[in-house]
Amino acid sequence: MTAEILEPRRRPTQERSQRKFDQLLQVSRELLIEVGFESFTCEEVAHRAGLPIGTLYQFFQNKYVIVCELDRQDAIAVKAELAAFAKELPSLDWLRFLARLVDHMAILWAKDPSRRAVWLAVQSTPATRATAAVVERELAAEVAYVLGPLTPKTPRERRKIIAEVIVHVVYSMLNFSIRDGQSHSEAVMELKRLLGAYLISAEGTWGPKDEK
Repeated sequence: MTAEILEPRRRPTQERSQRKFDQLLQVSRELLIEVGFESFTCEEVAHRAGLPIGTLYQFFQNKYVIVCELDRQDAIAVKAELAAFAKELPSLDWLRFLARLVDHMAILWAKDPSRRAVWLAVQSTPATRATAAVVERELAAEVAYVLGPLTPKTPRERRKIIAEVIVHVVYSMLNFSIRDGQSHSEAVMELKRLLGAYLISAEGTWGPKDEK
């Protein structure tokens, strides 16, 4: 059985509704950091936002939908950075692309602890994991597009898989980098080495013998 993909009941179409929608999500981030996902409730989000619980339920069916929407928001900044990189192609080389992208994402994770809280929360149920996987695949599609000119010998389908691996590894390692007792800078450096070696190997090992 395919897990349900979690979406808001409706998205705001007017400025006033958008403000309420954004306010609920911002409060949700703050509460998630403070109490963790198990103690996170829609009632407390509405209370802290100063809005009726009915207003929250107009947008979100439950707390699982809220954290999935936060996960989508977190992908937006990364997509924007990828779009900026894409404008520099084809002059941008692999390692420069990789280092800048990882550095940018590392700053996001270090400055905003809610990213790790959201990432952990979306691992909680089959539906939240399935929804997060959709977000990852969408981000990976953009990574694959950017990698196109940088990996010209790699077929599109293989590049798609490579991009999905990159996104999953980067997210996992960045969340690892900010856990208690971990050296963030050292983890980021190791992530760059890991991905650099992976990309060079993936492109360098492709040849006619691999064609279907």
